[in-house]
Amino acid sequence: MKRLLIAVAAMGLIAAACTAGDGGSEPPDDVGEPVEPGESPEPVTIDIWIPFSADHEVAGVQQVFDRFEEAYPWITVNVTTGVEDDQKVLASIRAGNPPDAVMSWSLDDLAAFCDSGAWQDLTPYMESTDFDASVFPPSVARYTGFGGKQCAFPFLTDAIGLYYNVDLLQEAGYSEPPRTISELTQMAKDLTVFNPDGSIERAGFVPWFGYYMMAPLEVSIVFDADWYNDDGTSAIGTDPDWVELFEWQMELVDFYGADELRKFVAKSGDEWGEASQDFQTGRIAMAIDGEWRTAFIRNGTPDLNYDTAPFPVPDDKTDRYGAGRVGGTIIGIPRGSAQPDEAWLLVSFMATDTDSLVAAANAIGNVPTTLAALDSPDLELPEQFGTFLDVFGNPNSSYKDMTVIGSADQNLLSDFAEDWQAGDVGDLEAGLVRVAQQINDQLAAA
Repeated sequence: MKRLLIAVAAMGLIAAACTAGDGGSEPPDDVGEPVEPGESPEPVTIDIWIPFSADHEVAGVQQVFDRFEEAYPWITVNVTTGVEDDQKVLASIRAGNPPDAVMSWSLDDLAAFCDSGAWQDLTPYMESTDFDASVFPPSVARYTGFGGKQCAFPFLTDAIGLYYNVDLLQEAGYSEPPRTISELTQMAKDLTVFNPDGSIERAGFVPWFGYYMMAPLEVSIVFDADWYNDDGTSAIGTDPDWVELFEWQMELVDFYGADELRKFVAKSGDEWGEASQDFQTGRIAMAIDGEWRTAFIRNGTPDLNYDTAPFPVPDDKTDRYGAGRVGGTIIGIPRGSAQPDEAWLLVSFMATDTDSLVAAANAIGNVPTTLAALDSPDLELPEQFGTFLDVFGNPNSSYKDMTVIGSADQNLLSDFAEDWQAGDVGDLEAGLVRVAQQINDQLAAA
C-alpha cells in the first residue's frame, strides 16, 4: 500500500466540504444504539471507498468485509477500490453524496478533516457504545485525532526501514547492513555499477527525492529533524538537522550525477506491480521502503535473497538506531453519510476485530494496530517483517506533527527538495528559512 501521502487540493475544498450535505460541521446528535449480531433489521447496503488497488491488497481487505457481513448479515458492503485521491471524497461530501465510510492514507490531512468536520467526530458513537480506545497502542491513537476530536480509527499501520540485497552486499564484501549514514553512503558507492557511457546500470542506493519512498518525511525521522517548534511555528529553517540531512543527500546526488539519476529514475519499475519495483528486479541494492514490500516480494519475487534493517542514522545519533517513520491507514465516517450508524458498525469492526486485523496483516503485510492483534499467535509474517515490528515499537519512532494546513508543509518542502537536488539552490540554509516562512504564512492564513 502506498504511504507517500497523497496531497489534497486547496484548503478551500476541505472548508467547503464541511458545509455541504446535511448542514453544519458537527456530527449528528441522534446517534442510535448499534444493532447487535443476531437481530434482524431491514437489509441495508453501505458504501466504502478504499485506496487499495493491488490485487493481493484488495483481496486482503476484502476478507475483513466478508467477516463483517458474517457478523452483521443484514448489511451488505459495497466496496470501491483505488480511491487514493482524497479530493474525490471531499468533492462527494461537498456535493452531498459521499460514501458511508472512507479509508485514507493521508495522515497529514486528518487535522483538516477533523477541524472542518469533513470527517465526523466518532466520540458520540464511542460514548454510546462504551468503546474502549485502550485497545490501540498510544502511538497509533495519536494520529487518529486532532483538536479534541476522534474523527478516525487506525486500520493497520506502516513502519519504514531499509531493504538490502544479501547477495549483492556479500559480493561487495559486506556481511551486515549499514547502521550509520556514513556507512550507507560508502556502501551505496561500493554497490553501484556504472555503464561505460557513465549511465547507472545498478544503484547502491538512490538518494533522489521522489523516487519511490525516498522523501524528506521518511528520512527526517531518523535524522531527528523537527518539523515544528513548541510554539507551533516551522522549525525547518532553524533545526540544524535539516541542513545535515540535505547535505548528506547532495553528497550522493553528486556521486551519481543529477542528470544520470533523473534518467535512472525515469526508467523505474512500477512500485505497485507484484514484481516490477526496482529493488525486486535488482536495479538497486538497497532501498528505503515500508513493511508492505515484504508481501510484494513474497508474491512477485519469492526467490529474492534479501533482508531488512532499521534505516541508518547519523553518526552522532547512534542511540536512535532502530527508529523510523510510523503511521498508516485511517478509516472514518464522512460528513453526510447516508447510513452513519451502520458505518459506525463497520468502522469500529475494522479497527478492532482481532481475527480480521490478523488476516489482513498476513495478506497485505502491514503492521496490525491493536495490542491483541500484535500479540496474536496467528500472525504469519516473513522473518524480514520483524524489523518493522521493532521499528513500530521503538520509542523514537514517530510521525510528523499534524496541522490544519494538511500536507502543505510536505508539499512546500518537497518543492524545495526538487530545486535543491537539481542544483538550483545556491544557499541551503537561506532556502530552508524561506520554506519555513512559507509554512508559517500558510499557518497564519489558516
